[in-house]
Amino acid sequence: MNSQFSYLYQLRCSVCQKPYDPNQVQTWCPECNTPLIAEYRLDLLGSRVSKEEIVNRPNGMWRWHELLPVVDPEKIITQGEGDTPVLSMPRLGSHLGFSHLYIKDESLNPTGSFKARGLAAAISKAYELGITRVIIPTAGNAGGAMAAYAARAGMQAAVFMPTDTPEANQLECKITGANVVLVDGLISDAAVRVREKVRLEGWFDVSTFKEPYRLEGKKVMGLELAQQFHWDVPDVIVYPTGGGTGLVGIYKAIRELQALGWMNTNRLPRIVAVQAEGCAPVVRAFEAGQDTCTFFEGAHTMASGLRVPKSFADRMILQTIRETNGTAVSVSDEEIQSAQRIWAVQEGMFVAPEGAATLAGMLKLRDSGWLQPDERVVLLNTATGLKYLDLL
Repeated sequence: MNSQFSYLYQLRCSVCQKPYDPNQVQTWCPECNTPLIAEYRLDLLGSRVSKEEIVNRPNGMWRWHELLPVVDPEKIITQGEGDTPVLSMPRLGSHLGFSHLYIKDESLNPTGSFKARGLAAAISKAYELGITRVIIPTAGNAGGAMAAYAARAGMQAAVFMPTDTPEANQLECKITGANVVLVDGLISDAAVRVREKVRLEGWFDVSTFKEPYRLEGKKVMGLELAQQFHWDVPDVIVYPTGGGTGLVGIYKAIRELQALGWMNTNRLPRIVAVQAEGCAPVVRAFEAGQDTCTFFEGAHTMASGLRVPKSFADRMILQTIRETNGTAVSVSDEEIQSAQRIWAVQEGMFVAPEGAATLAGMLKLRDSGWLQPDERVVLLNTATGLKYLDLL
């Protein structure tokens, strides 16, 4: 019987491939200024554990613990995140001319968004490594999730967010005891303040891709999708892209499952990054054939989670899109609002603006002929629309 809880064995730079020790506190590769990626002993795992064993465990993200970074199960900080449903959307699909349209609904996670997954993994690993103070710049949902999990772990938390962050996000950080600092400007301006506080006071930064483990929590979306599609993949996954952790994570998950021999196919889903027209650095870089993004000046959009002028993992996002034969598309705020209303009327779901952006992007790809009406398409809704009431 397998007794090894996690098969994590090293971290590796996503560019130079230099290995790093996961038993020590790590951030990113200082030589390349790029993210570190967790690697697992998939050869050993595949010989000791079956996918059926994992599926038959109690529900939740941590059923996949062999492919997650926490070594000691006593160090897991959880609120029951994961195992969100994949739901068919027959009315919306029929209305728009799609015969196989699905939603992966992340609004059912703790704190109301997919950020719970990444922060559960990051805070759990930080707790295991003895970290006691965590800090984050956020557009909203990540800050709320970080504050919640830090509170459950007994850690100090500091959250820096733009002054126009939705009020619900501000309140959930404050009520869980985090020190909330409002910053004039964008998440990039909040990040500058965070870096200064880290430098002066030694807080641990859990920004997107500035530590290795938020990616691991987000990748469980991909593990679940594979299971929910009976160890196959949909034809297309449409993902709202700000920092891009989930987009990269889903791809990483499918690759790991294929390496384990657990998939019934070697196909990859075509992964689509959807951004707002007012902040579309990935779309610009993709269309220009670039390997990295340039900072998007004057970023603005109602979808606060998409207002990321430049992701730290821009190279990985673009690589994922290209390796899956995907694409990148931008949509206007008006198209996002229209998609949000259509989704609610047709399926009774109040999705976040970021989630609605995937529907708006899908319609553009349908109209251009890139997307065919008989393809199996999964839209990722990242959060509940209830967090954005002050935007309506």
